[in-house]
Amino acid sequence: MSFSVAVAGASGYAGGELLRLLAAHPDFDIRTVTAHSNAGQPLASVQPHLRSLAHLTLTETTPENLAGHDVVFLALPHGKSGEVTAGLDPATLVVDCGADHRLTSEEAWAAFYGGDYFGYWPYGVPELIVGPGGARQRDNLVGAKRIAAPGCNASTVALSLAPGIAAGVIEATDIVSVLAVGPSGAGKALKTNLLAAEILGSANPYAVGGTHRHIPEIVQGLRGAGATEVSISFTPVLVPMSRGILATSTARIVPGTSADAVRAAWYDAYDRETFVQLLPAGEFPRTADVLGANTMLMGLAVDEAAGRVVIVTAVDNLAKGTAGAAIQSANIALGLEESTGLPVNGVAP
Repeated sequence: MSFSVAVAGASGYAGGELLRLLAAHPDFDIRTVTAHSNAGQPLASVQPHLRSLAHLTLTETTPENLAGHDVVFLALPHGKSGEVTAGLDPATLVVDCGADHRLTSEEAWAAFYGGDYFGYWPYGVPELIVGPGGARQRDNLVGAKRIAAPGCNASTVALSLAPGIAAGVIEATDIVSVLAVGPSGAGKALKTNLLAAEILGSANPYAVGGTHRHIPEIVQGLRGAGATEVSISFTPVLVPMSRGILATSTARIVPGTSADAVRAAWYDAYDRETFVQLLPAGEFPRTADVLGANTMLMGLAVDEAAGRVVIVTAVDNLAKGTAGAAIQSANIALGLEESTGLPVNGVAP
């Protein structure tokens, strides 16, 4: 069965990654691509790498242009998705790659984003532990018509730590996460701090001191895994690689817990997952290992002297971090095989 697809925000990085992955999907037929300032231009003029889609032309992002499709993917700035989705048919599957529908708390939205609150949609991180017995978020996506794809930093940290919280082997009140991130996560908008002259040969922290917008999303995910109280120090650092996140997260180990029990929590959580994989003991991932793939790799160590677990996670922020998660979630909602059209293998060198 073929599903007709529209992608809004198709001229941006996330939109381009959605189209790259959708172009290889056997069950999706891309019919409409929309943009704002680039409307009227051939898609190939702004996404020249998408040769199989060179016949498409960007149109204005309006509910009218997005109507009539089986699936609509939105890759729009925060505050813009909510304005569009109100005009779409409730029977249409809409997957929002923006932030507008990720948070359950209107207060958290007001504190970290501001503006109109558009309500919560099922969260598009299928592997995330969300209840007793290791229940996963994928169960909440079956048959869904509205899905909120995750923030790339948020899903990376939540998936890194949820197994330990769910298994009761780590504490959630003294978490520290430091992320090396590529500038593509900030989108294509022209900003001085993202110019090559500013980032090449440099590493630059940003949103320091608990101000990053993904923090409430991380807290929400970890509470869903069983934490009653979450305290996290989260610091992203911009580094000169176009794609990728390397997240180093640490948390206190519950006293009396063995190193074997700690590792077993992560192994048991992800042993049967296709896209989230724990590396053998002593191995740690590189961002290069997941480039272009819908794969998240984790390495785990127990720092016995500090009484902490250290999880190092690598992910392509545009693939598994955003577009891949959106398509994976759409597959589940539509009753397709979850991995359909999604690459496990990265690109090297």
